[in-house]
Amino acid sequence: MLIISSREFRQNQRMYFEKADKGEQIIVQRGKDKSYALTPIGEDDIYFNEKMVKRIKKSAKQARDGKYIEISSSAEIKDLLGL
Repeated sequence: MLIISSREFRQNQRMYFEKADKGEQIIVQRGKDKSYALTPIGEDDIYFNEKMVKRIKKSAKQARDGKYIEISSSAEIKDLLGL
């Protein structure tokens, strides 16, 4: 794991992006109490990818068609989740 300052990151962005692409964990510190992880993301990491949008549209249609389960108590939630 590499921990670098925001200044160091700005001066050598390309090098740190390449290291992250190769799997290196990079933490960029900004000030005393702020830190950020530099992590590459892929198609599956983006929440609203094409597959997710299709699922949301399907769920919205099911709700409009009345195909849903109404839950009104914590016991019903536990039952639904099998807890």
